[in-house]
Amino acid sequence: MKHVSILIPVGDTSFSNLEATYKMFSMANDHLVKAGEQPAFKVQMVGLKSDALVSAGKFSVQPDITIDELDNTDLIVIPAIHGNYSNVVNSNIEFAPWIVKQYKAGAEVASLCIGAFLLASTGLLEGRHCATHWLAAQEFRQMFPMVNLVDDKIITDESGIYTSGGAYSSLNLNLYLIEKYVGREMAVLHSKIFEIDIERDSQSPFIIFRGQRDHGDAEVQRAQDFIENQFAEKISVDALCSLLALGRRTFERRFKKATGNTIVEYVQRVRVEAAKKLLEKGRKNVSEVMYEVGYSDPTAFREVFRNYAGLTPLEYRSKFALVAA
Repeated sequence: MKHVSILIPVGDTSFSNLEATYKMFSMANDHLVKAGEQPAFKVQMVGLKSDALVSAGKFSVQPDITIDELDNTDLIVIPAIHGNYSNVVNSNIEFAPWIVKQYKAGAEVASLCIGAFLLASTGLLEGRHCATHWLAAQEFRQMFPMVNLVDDKIITDESGIYTSGGAYSSLNLNLYLIEKYVGREMAVLHSKIFEIDIERDSQSPFIIFRGQRDHGDAEVQRAQDFIENQFAEKISVDALCSLLALGRRTFERRFKKATGNTIVEYVQRVRVEAAKKLLEKGRKNVSEVMYEVGYSDPTAFREVFRNYAGLTPLEYRSKFALVAA
């Protein structure tokens, strides 16, 4: 039987993460017992202290055990904790050495959504891949530059460390772990009961691109303004360099450092975001949207759009357009 430790961090913790994780692992046990088998998990809520946690001034949960009382566990699940990320990490820093100790003793560790900040603070993610909510990607990269953030992914699995994308994609990670520990049949059953798309592997369709702006590089900000106002026109790197009176190599280096994107990538992402908004309105077909955002080659538009949105333009329109609804 695997021991599952669901952490109860200090602060505005996601109770939806806590309840869903507890319920999904407990329900797996229920189905196993009904089938005449032994339960697979012992699930406990684990806190720094035995006092009940009050979150958001409305919800409370009582730990079953503290980290000082729990010597060994097999899986640690870190829920999302909302608020200023530095404060979140500092308020829960006492968890870090315990998590590292358990991992080195053979435990696996999973973070849900922005619980990745607490996991990253342990140092266990350095040099590894990590997913988190796309809204927190910029702050995460600034705080943990040694972690390879893949903000389009729903799940990462590397050396016994798991992370999930934003919000309710944590359910997909729970499902993934249940499949790993109990089997595909149980995972499929849970996907049906909880109505979770078991094959979903990307949060790209939900990402809203907002260009990084708080970098303090005035020339790069001017270039961003130009791109965002003129994205439907042909934009060349040389033209931007002339506009800013900067050498190409210097400008490309500064732009990448400031925004996290190359100039070409930035133009593509701005165009795709504009295309997504037009497709959501549903008043224009894909070809009309393509021309309006600056593309003339249907194949190129489709490939670029799918690269950033995770869906083709037609699939995106069918999924999100008002007329489709």
